[in-house]
Amino acid sequence: MGRYVARRLGQMVITLIGATMVLFTCLFVLPGDPVGSIAGSDKARDPAVVAELRERYGLDKSLPEQYVNYVKKVTTGDLGEDYIQRREVSEILGPKLANTAKLAAFAIVLISIFGMGVGIIAALYRYSALDVTTTFLTTALVGFPTFVIGFLLKKFLALELQWLPIDGDSFDAMILPALTLALVDIAFVARLTRGTMLEVLRADYVKTAVAKGLPRRRVLFKHVLRNSVIPVVTYLGIAFGALLGGALITETIFNWDGAGLALVQAVQQQNNPIVIGVVTYSVGIFIVLSLLVDMLYAALDPRIRLS
Repeated sequence: MGRYVARRLGQMVITLIGATMVLFTCLFVLPGDPVGSIAGSDKARDPAVVAELRERYGLDKSLPEQYVNYVKKVTTGDLGEDYIQRREVSEILGPKLANTAKLAAFAIVLISIFGMGVGIIAALYRYSALDVTTTFLTTALVGFPTFVIGFLLKKFLALELQWLPIDGDSFDAMILPALTLALVDIAFVARLTRGTMLEVLRADYVKTAVAKGLPRRRVLFKHVLRNSVIPVVTYLGIAFGALLGGALITETIFNWDGAGLALVQAVQQQNNPIVIGVVTYSVGIFIVLSLLVDMLYAALDPRIRLS
């Protein structure tokens, strides 16, 4: 296990370097000059101001030099200085990342509870009216874009019925964006749980356990659920990593002050340090979660642990 973790950590470093390198290249080839966003259109025409700003932010150097300097700073925890507010990127992103983490945690709890719960019930009562209805609803829900769900929830639950606030940083204000993020994934998890459970229920070892007279609850929890949950854990890990990276559309719709909204605003302002900071964080947390999911496999399945 130790060698495996060490190997995965090495892969994490390589992936992070590759992702940031691609991002740097993309920002370099995009049209526009960030100096215009820094100083304003009038001042940016002054060659002296342009030269000073380029030197201050290292924009006068070549792309490889800028990237190497960025990597050196990141290893010390320095993500650079924001172009607009002239503050440390880590200082600006700290509260926003915390807000995104709260939203993602709430959404993943909803996905886990309702997605797995609906999937388990549908599998246990397969081919019943409940199963058919669940299958139809989850199939229909998967086809809805997230922004459509967000606008519908905002219109009916917030504007017309006024049950929940549209924006803010309270728990009530977090319900609508979390529900928007969770609904499609709930449908995916429900279908995945149902499919894997039906497959396991048909397995020989489950039939043998039932034939031996083991209690139904023990067979369900010890044999069926434990083996059915591995693909679901994979999906939940990926979904949680994506949510922690910032839900751009949802955070923008509900004006949730998180990493996704910060990324959208930074792209509009050509505020490259914020863009690179959010992406670096997103890639890093996604890789760490992938490692944790793989380690969780070993806890769920002894065959994986032994191999």
